[in-house]
Amino acid sequence: QVEIVESGGGLVQPGGSLNLSCTASGRVFSIYSVDWYRQAPGKQRELVASITSGGSPNYVDSVKGRFAISRDDVNNTVYLEMNSLKPEDTATYYCNFDQIGYYSGSTRRIAYNYWGQGTQVTVSS
Repeated sequence: QVEIVESGGGLVQPGGSLNLSCTASGRVFSIYSVDWYRQAPGKQRELVASITSGGSPNYVDSVKGRFAISRDDVNNTVYLEMNSLKPEDTATYYCNFDQIGYYSGSTRRIAYNYWGQGTQVTVSS
């Protein structure tokens, strides 16, 4: 099986920074596009950033210039660097691996839309 572990959330003041990470553990042999979503209470889940298997990033307009998504394929990890945080960034953040290839025994398997457990980001004075 593949286990997704998120970390890095917490409470910060406006203008502060946080670095989120999301790691896929197991006998992983391929990871395609990876996304970061967030969901605030009473609001629809929002796609914040994505990164292709080739490392090309995309961002929602509200975080451009403040957030940076990156990936480390050696360690099967995706990151979200969050700077100049605003109260409106408060949400639960989820990583999503669009497609993961892994070995179960000697069998090659593919998992789609594999989500992390979420990590809470709170921006408040």
